[in-house]
Amino acid sequence: MTAKAGVYDVQPIRSKEKLEDIKWSLKKWCGQRDYILFLIGINTGLRVGDLVKIKVKDVKRKKKVTVKEGKTKKSRVIQFTNIYDEIQAYINTLEGTEWLFPSRQGGSHITTTQAYRQIVKAAKMVDIEDGIGTHTMRKTFGYWFYKQTKDMAKLQEILNHSKPEITKRYIGITQEEIEDSLNEFVL
Repeated sequence: MTAKAGVYDVQPIRSKEKLEDIKWSLKKWCGQRDYILFLIGINTGLRVGDLVKIKVKDVKRKKKVTVKEGKTKKSRVIQFTNIYDEIQAYINTLEGTEWLFPSRQGGSHITTTQAYRQIVKAAKMVDIEDGIGTHTMRKTFGYWFYKQTKDMAKLQEILNHSKPEITKRYIGITQEEIEDSLNEFVL
């Protein structure tokens, strides 16, 4: 993939094994910053533009924070309970920056483009080359949230989508459900 993929071109990571592979690859080839960015992304469903703007003070010693989403301008409560220890351990490695995801180029945060490059790099290292981008994190969150809860209405609200059909298409459930139904269909 040479250019940034569009929102509907990227896919959720539907395999726990591939999810673990990318997490491992981010740690090994990209570093703790990019791993934590991915970890928060797949566990909260925040857009990458909102993720990169998180400051250390926003999450230090907090299991729950309120984030005002950039695209929708709506406030959303984010839970860090399940990944709290990893976030806090990472924060303890940061020095002299207000940003949770500091740029190595100066005093600001990484760009969404840099986040994209790191995710694509990590994915390539584990032979995942198609359908990967920064929206993969948000879609992966949505996919697994739905798989675990089967609550499309709640997921639609979390992702701030106007219709359940948009949410289903967004996380790729519709096509997967059709294929599963056809696989089991027999006359």
